Amino acid sequence: MPDCLSRRLPTLKPRRKRRDDSDTRRLLLEVAGQVFAEKGFAGATGKEICARAKVNVAAINYHFHGFDRLYAAVLAEAARRLPTADVIGGALAGETEPKEKARAIFTLLVEAMTGPLSASWVVRVIGREAVSPNPSRFFVAVQEREVRPKVRLLKGVVSEFMKLPADHPAVERGCFSMIAPCALLLLGNRKRLKFAFPRFGYTPQEAGAVVDHLVRFSLGGLAAIGEAARAAGRTSRKG
Repeated sequence: MPDCLSRRLPTLKPRRKRRDDSDTRRLLLEVAGQVFAEKGFAGATGKEICARAKVNVAAINYHFHGFDRLYAAVLAEAARRLPTADVIGGALAGETEPKEKARAIFTLLVEAMTGPLSASWVVRVIGREAVSPNPSRFFVAVQEREVRPKVRLLKGVVSEFMKLPADHPAVERGCFSMIAPCALLLLGNRKRLKFAFPRFGYTPQEAGAVVDHLVRFSLGGLAAIGEAARAAGRTSRKG
């Protein structure tokens, strides 16, 4: 083959570049997650993230189109590493009774709380965002995409168990009462929690006992509140 023709043949270089780009993007996400977890959005800088990742300082703009979008991507990745709406929906699809649906949700949450994820940057980033949310439209979009579908699923289960409409105030309070202990366990400082409640059960081996407790405690309260709300509704209609 003439040498001039061989130089025109396509090479594998573009494929290698795309693969390297994907690797760099994943590396930036991981390192950025660690930095945001340590310093928060306000304290983190693109220069430090790129230095830790050992990439060019232009990499953030190239892969994420800006620092704000990088943070939004980190939040989205953190949400995906927790039980997603699809995973929760799949667990609920296999159950017919509200009690077992609640158990399925608690099982997913407790597995996350007692597993390696509880010590990762994922939890700390979400904790910082929960305490001091960033108002940027990018982050609001992440909340709409990642959080709202999970809330809808939870409200459906609580509404079914309490036998009240999903938009009833008691249902929303019931959802809050269910997720508050899980949020504290997931986002709270684990060393301080262990100091205060050393025998609570923080390991995967103790997850079953924690799930049983949360199911009994939450559903007992929801049943009582649901009955009271339905009785109040009947009284108001009679009046």
